[in-house]
Amino acid sequence: MASSPTAHTAVRRPLDTARPLDALRCDIGGPEPLTRVVSDHLRRLGATVRDGGPGDIALDGGEFAPVLARTAWGADGSGIEDEATAQAVTGVMAVHGRRHGTPRGLAVDYLATATGVLTVQGLLAGLVGQARGGPTAPVRTTTADRTGLLTVSQYLAAAGADEPEAVEPAPGGPPFISSDGVLFELETLDPGAWAAFWRTLEAPADAIRAGWRPFQFRYATACAPFPVDLHEVTRRHPWAGIRQAAARSGAEVCRLRTLAERAAEDDGADPWSLRALGPERAATGAGGTATTLMATAAGGSASAPTADLPLAGLTVLEAGRRIQAPLAAHLLGLLGARVIRIEPPGGDPLRGMPPACDGISARWLALNRGKEAVEIDIKAPGDRTRLRELVADADVFLHNWAPGKAAELQLDAAHLAAVNPSLVYAYTGGWADRIGDAPMGTDFMVQARTGVGEAAHPAGEPPVPSLMTLLDVLGGLHGTEAVLAGLLLRLRTGHGVRVESSLLGAADSLLAPALRRAATGADPRRPAGFRHPLRTSDGWIAPSDGSAAAAAAYDVTGMCTEDALDQLRGHGLTATAVTTDLSALHHDPRLSGPIGRDAHGAPAVPDPWSLA
Repeated sequence: MASSPTAHTAVRRPLDTARPLDALRCDIGGPEPLTRVVSDHLRRLGATVRDGGPGDIALDGGEFAPVLARTAWGADGSGIEDEATAQAVTGVMAVHGRRHGTPRGLAVDYLATATGVLTVQGLLAGLVGQARGGPTAPVRTTTADRTGLLTVSQYLAAAGADEPEAVEPAPGGPPFISSDGVLFELETLDPGAWAAFWRTLEAPADAIRAGWRPFQFRYATACAPFPVDLHEVTRRHPWAGIRQAAARSGAEVCRLRTLAERAAEDDGADPWSLRALGPERAATGAGGTATTLMATAAGGSASAPTADLPLAGLTVLEAGRRIQAPLAAHLLGLLGARVIRIEPPGGDPLRGMPPACDGISARWLALNRGKEAVEIDIKAPGDRTRLRELVADADVFLHNWAPGKAAELQLDAAHLAAVNPSLVYAYTGGWADRIGDAPMGTDFMVQARTGVGEAAHPAGEPPVPSLMTLLDVLGGLHGTEAVLAGLLLRLRTGHGVRVESSLLGAADSLLAPALRRAATGADPRRPAGFRHPLRTSDGWIAPSDGSAAAAAAYDVTGMCTEDALDQLRGHGLTATAVTTDLSALHHDPRLSGPIGRDAHGAPAVPDPWSLA
């Protein structure tokens, strides 16, 4: 629900020409590549951007006082100074490396990209709060180490649970390879389709049974140690036969595309879309300003925005499953919004997904703690009426249902705009209707289709989609960014807004530097061995990217980690110890924020933004 009218007056702008940051300007300072996405996304949202300043990021213009943000790799003196060291400290190398059996760095700038998106979120939230009458916030800082903790929060939660994983983490996983050399991903959420696919290929029955559980839980464990027999089966069949088996069974397969292929088809689209939701709703009050519109349209609220909670007083309805939409709503809640989850009768079945803390899934808590819940059967007409009643008093409706489901149930943007014309209707999907032959829009299929599997590993290694849910998490961050842009556009135009974000948009943000290299004919992949940590006698160390080549000349295999770090630092090189046990993060002095425990005893990572 919106806050009451205030002295701040948003300047009404025609929706057909307006973008959320039209007429605003931004001076961007801070380290590359942390500011790459900040600069790109602010331009796409309409701001005039000037890059290269040494200090903070300042966004202002028109009716807005300056909103300030800052990005950094980590706390001063922490040893976190670039992508490699941030991945090492926060556990990203450990999680991404599970399929390999050893920690590995992602060869893409994943934390820099995610930190950039979170920084834009902080700027947009500051503008929304200011336009709603809240105070101008001090500098909002986003650090890559806190970003890293957010991206591994589900894995960290599982490491701190009361019971072990449902599937013991061990090396292994897709992709598969056909007899004619085609690497491909397999996807299905149905155990019947899984079994039918493998039976068509004449796989052993015991391998089919043993493979399903690790395949099903690979989203949670970041590895899939299923029987080697399944890999051997696909090597006996040509790609055409494997596609036929998938079509007959209801499973889906996707050939791993190269970065060059993705660059050739890249349409340059924004990572999200925003468009009007029907006619402007009539407002009452002083001047009929957009701020007054928000207050009257959503019924008003006693809660008012503050510097640290700029969305206080707003209500978000979230009908999300798994990661993408729940994470987007979780971040909106951290910014002050009241979040109400729409769950099926009996509650979200993922509440029971092992491992548990105090009887509730630790992973589920990582994304859903603090939310309210209401059970609604969206297939029942009476319950859909209840949902529309909730929408009438909400500010945001957010979902990640399968494509076409909302329209089928008459719960799409057009139907809900009739109930609440000032609604921000948000959809976090897979492909945003931008790929004609798109497979199922899940994390690993989008990685396969867009070349992420190639970009995530350096040259000389086979392209392999990461089993860390890179795009689900980054897609959730894009979803929050899109909602905040929609709220700001609603304030500045007086219209409800439909926003859509996607896993494809997240992949494009992540891959932008590699796709630019591919488009010019340069090698889009990083060199062999890139971001491979060095083994010591008792662990691993990760040199910074700038020190990696020189560090490789030193043999540290017989040294303990502390001595190995001392030797490299003595030669003027930067390196840090790699976190291999996520539970050790609770006491890691290198982190800029503490990891706590929620009411159920589950690990809780610090908010990604801090005010200074």
